[in-house]
Amino acid sequence: MRWEDWPVPDPAAGEVRLRHTAIGVNYADTYHRAGISHPWPVPPCPVVIGFEGVGVVERVGEGVAGFSPGDRVAYGIPPLGSYSEIRNYPADKLLHLPDGLRDRDVASLLMKGMTAHYLLHRTYAVRPGDTIVVHSAAGGMGLILCQWARALGATVVGTVSTERKAEAASQAGCDFPVVRSKENFVDKVREVTGGEGAAVVYEAIGKDTLQQSLDCLRLMGVCAAYGHVSGPPDPVDIIQDLGRRGSLFITRPAIMHYVAKRSDLESTANGLFQAIADGTVRANVNCEYPLKDAIKAHRAIESGTTLGATVLIP
Repeated sequence: MRWEDWPVPDPAAGEVRLRHTAIGVNYADTYHRAGISHPWPVPPCPVVIGFEGVGVVERVGEGVAGFSPGDRVAYGIPPLGSYSEIRNYPADKLLHLPDGLRDRDVASLLMKGMTAHYLLHRTYAVRPGDTIVVHSAAGGMGLILCQWARALGATVVGTVSTERKAEAASQAGCDFPVVRSKENFVDKVREVTGGEGAAVVYEAIGKDTLQQSLDCLRLMGVCAAYGHVSGPPDPVDIIQDLGRRGSLFITRPAIMHYVAKRSDLESTANGLFQAIADGTVRANVNCEYPLKDAIKAHRAIESGTTLGATVLIP
């Protein structure tokens, strides 16, 4: 990545020009930097990456209704281009930012928080008394899932890589943090549930843990495989891996499908905004970098040493 001047044309029809005040950093940004089109296509280089930001509208293009210069706005889905001071963005994917919410908090939470909303409410509707498993429980996504699931009345078993991260997960609402190098999370789940297994596992690691994630589920349990930081998992045999383990379900939920309709985008975002406002979900912004130092942010994320969320400030 390079920090350089980049021309910004006038907003086209249906677009707004906005000036960023805070930019979210996600692990998927490292895929895009590497040219990997996951979970969204990456245009040919040169390209500005990033898909999450908060800012103020400066201009509106032809045909735009509902947005005006001066509006505080946010977005958490492509098109890419948030690693910038100003940009144009399609109005039909833009959200009004409620009063009382801080720009940096929303920039750090929007995509991850909307993902957590549909994972907990739609992919599998978590109910009071459910035992759930959250992988990478001290990461940006994991901390949100732990907080929100605890508020929904679930018992949370979370996996982490260090004792320090176990403490962070515990403070966020994880009832049973498990350091993977020291303890088997499948055994912990069986212990916590009296042998029954978890209702759902939110699988963010991939290759290194998927088979164990399936092992820890109860009959007809759900594996929501939404990430793969250790690499894509091996193929799943629907007879051996799902059928014989207990009629399990596995899904690869992706935000672009859950918010494809404008009504779903708004309801998902509003659910998150309410959760932030009432304190159910906290931002946990632990790392801030100037936008021009985005390379340092990527190095930190890829090293696995970050706790909580990371934001860039223009």
